[in-house]
Amino acid sequence: MSGGTATVENPVEKKLREEAKRLLADKKVDVIVGYEAGTLPLTATPCFITAPEEADKLVWNPCCTQNLAKFVHDLLSQHHEAQKRVKPEAKRKKTVGVVARGCTTRSLIIHLQEKQYGRDEVVILGVPCGGYVDNRKLAALAGGEEIREGAIDGSEVVVKTAKGNRKAPLGELLADCCLTCRFNEPVLADVETGKGTPVAAADKEYEPVGAFENLPAEERWAYFEREMAKCIRCTACRNVCPSCYCRICFADQSQPRWVDIGENASDTQLFQLMRMYHMVGRCVDCGSCTAVCPMGVDLRKFLKKLDKDARDLFGHRAGVSLEEPAPLGTYKETDKEEFIFNPGGGGH
Repeated sequence: MSGGTATVENPVEKKLREEAKRLLADKKVDVIVGYEAGTLPLTATPCFITAPEEADKLVWNPCCTQNLAKFVHDLLSQHHEAQKRVKPEAKRKKTVGVVARGCTTRSLIIHLQEKQYGRDEVVILGVPCGGYVDNRKLAALAGGEEIREGAIDGSEVVVKTAKGNRKAPLGELLADCCLTCRFNEPVLADVETGKGTPVAAADKEYEPVGAFENLPAEERWAYFEREMAKCIRCTACRNVCPSCYCRICFADQSQPRWVDIGENASDTQLFQLMRMYHMVGRCVDCGSCTAVCPMGVDLRKFLKKLDKDARDLFGHRAGVSLEEPAPLGTYKETDKEEFIFNPGGGGH
């Protein structure tokens, strides 16, 4: 057992490295955003490759968690801002390559729809995704002990702690969003590195949400209150989200101040409610927010409910097509109106 994630290079990883070298050698991109092996067992971390010889450190495995679209947006928006201070004759274009699974490509499509950068500024290296390991499920497998070594051997995960070895099927450790993912293949790609296998339980995508939305309103609100009581407002969910890129977040504004800096429960609830509504038609269910939440707040249930509403009311799936506008950015005469609520008249 090694301290890394895998000892044998997989075909997708091999193709990914080859294509990354080619793109950098041919100067088709200035930088490639991908994953490299983390410093801890069974982890991978985002990396930025700028030279062909660096491409060999790129990895692709079930430990690659983060949605890298966030970094694409940050790199290009910073470049655009810097170019404003450059003389016209000195201005230059920057092209970013990115390793992208299905949910990452959906986030990139949202960026393009919202005109955050041009299609010619990003090169998408599509990778098939079988899901990524949930860090909480992995910690549970280790019994809360420090993982000293770890490996993914085919469809099995093995960890070594001070108390011995433990193992479990990879499928039991995958993040919940991966278990029912309908988009485990890239939706948009310039380079393809392999083909994936459809997720068997994709038809159960909204089952947990269906059970939740059928509860009485009082029970749903009570659940929301209990979950938000865990939130320490560290804003990790906002900072990692590829669809959160306002120059100044409403939560940070002082004139007017929407959210106070104290520990009032209503401020925490308002922060999360406002952020969730900003995700309407824009959340791709990548699971990044739940992956980084230090308190284990069940953010996904509420975001998935909004995703289901967008599908049921407007027939919309976030980031599936460049030609399909966001539901709150367009109007169709066929739009359903069940979302309109008139507390005074009781009708639509």
